[in-house]
Amino acid sequence: MRRFIAALVTISSLMHSAALATDFGEPGSTWTLVELNGAPFAARATLSIDKDGRVSGQAPCNRFTSSNSVTASNFDTGPIAATRMACPDLEAEAVFFKALNAMNKVDVQGDTLVLRDDADGEMVFKASE
Repeated sequence: MRRFIAALVTISSLMHSAALATDFGEPGSTWTLVELNGAPFAARATLSIDKDGRVSGQAPCNRFTSSNSVTASNFDTGPIAATRMACPDLEAEAVFFKALNAMNKVDVQGDTLVLRDDADGEMVFKASE
């Protein structure tokens, strides 16, 4: 019985990793935020999703990381941990983190990753080259 449960856990993990690789580009791919709620995002911010679903990136000022439970179309970050460096873009960073924390749906079409929330908020990312 234990072997059966261990096998199910292993299969589930492999399926989760495969879904990430297929649905979100190569694990660790970098996505750059280009639009937030229909307006261009002037500051630079990036996002990566690793093979285990962990989210990390560069906000306008600070590096960040977060747990994430990603499934086919759901996106749910845990608490976001970030460094605490000051810079002129701290206001844009606060907007970025607030939006990222609210997102709960994900869709990838080619080189575009779109995060959405239930209040019609939207973050549009493009694959970085």
